[in-house]
Amino acid sequence: MATERHSDARVPDWLRGLGLPGLIDLHVHFLPARMERRVWHHFKHGGPLMGDGWRIAYEWPVEARVERLREMGVRAYPALAYAHKPGMAADLNAWTLDFARRTPGCLPSATFYPEPGVVDYVRRALDEGVKIFKVHLQVGGFDPRVPELEGVWGLLAEAGVPVVVHASSVPVPGGYVGAEPIGQVLRAHPGLRVAIAHLGMPEYGPFFELAARYERVALDTTMAFTDFSERGMPFPARLRPALLDLGLSGKVVLGSDFPTIPYPYAHQLDALARLDLGDAWLRAVCWDNGVAMAMV
Repeated sequence: MATERHSDARVPDWLRGLGLPGLIDLHVHFLPARMERRVWHHFKHGGPLMGDGWRIAYEWPVEARVERLREMGVRAYPALAYAHKPGMAADLNAWTLDFARRTPGCLPSATFYPEPGVVDYVRRALDEGVKIFKVHLQVGGFDPRVPELEGVWGLLAEAGVPVVVHASSVPVPGGYVGAEPIGQVLRAHPGLRVAIAHLGMPEYGPFFELAARYERVALDTTMAFTDFSERGMPFPARLRPALLDLGLSGKVVLGSDFPTIPYPYAHQLDALARLDLGDAWLRAVCWDNGVAMAMV
């Protein structure tokens, strides 16, 4: 995609060139104002879970961010929130559900944390129409294999509702990351629908193996292949054939991490296009696979 250093204004023309009605982005964040300020502070100033941090390209008011997504043609996206301690998740779910109700294009989303009552509030979220969940094993610092979550994984596998799982050691190692903890959950619940955030970078290989092994496991493209990520966590050339095959078989979905990215949104799309895996692959990743995964 030709850009003036990856201008967002060119995205609609790029979509028309591919014959796409828009984008389905399954890794977008909107948060309650107080929490968002704290998260942005960590991104900008760095810390134990962020390394050096980075400049946020879209540190804008909520309305301006929603409008930018609309202008670019992002037709569906969640407001992914995630709990990092007990007592947060139920309130976050109430907020994200309300945000989705009043924001056209926003998918109802929810989160969970290993704590008393977690099965009950996850079941309630499903009853209220949640289409996608998010958990962050690094920030949450919890083991996905704990007994408190056994019932949750079973509920989600039965419902077929996807979970975006941050399970890799990006931006820095910490928590129960790597393919083994979430891989053991999948062994117990092979029907679980999971999107591995960030393509599993930098542990690409083991997470690609999970996607190949389990019918409902996919990888999201969040920050992958961008100049920012390629500098420190380059995608291995040996996995290009698998990336092509997984994308065409429904197992790679578009994610961006908007708004907390250090470059224009369009650069994520440019990074995908320059892989030169073909228009059919781009159409699958940017639209078809997301529609199928989140039942949009």
